[in-house]
Amino acid sequence: MEMITNPFWLVFFGGGLGSVARYGVSRYVQPLLKTTYPASTLLVNVVASLILGFLVGWLTARASGRETYRLLIGVGFCGGFSTFSTFSTDTLFLMQTGRWWAAASNVVLNVMLCLLASLAGLYLGRP
Repeated sequence: MEMITNPFWLVFFGGGLGSVARYGVSRYVQPLLKTTYPASTLLVNVVASLILGFLVGWLTARASGRETYRLLIGVGFCGGFSTFSTFSTDTLFLMQTGRWWAAASNVVLNVMLCLLASLAGLYLGRP
């Protein structure tokens, strides 16, 4: 039973699930979009922001189990699912290939949509 409540295992398990989910989105959703624009990275970042915002709003009203959910979902899953490093390299690739408007839109969309998703999640998670 110790393994289930150990904070390192919670983060490890959640992070593994998040990473596999991110791989699935990039592997199966991006080809459906038929574009070289990094839409799957944008999608996972926005969804992770929504989930984390919801979790924060939901946890503020609860006294028990907060740390377990925070570690498993917030730190683990959302940390493994969202990807700032991929966002950064996608943006650099767009810049290196002369797609300056696409690079700029990638930065603006990631920042603005993730902020809005976090805000929406926060309000949806509150009782």
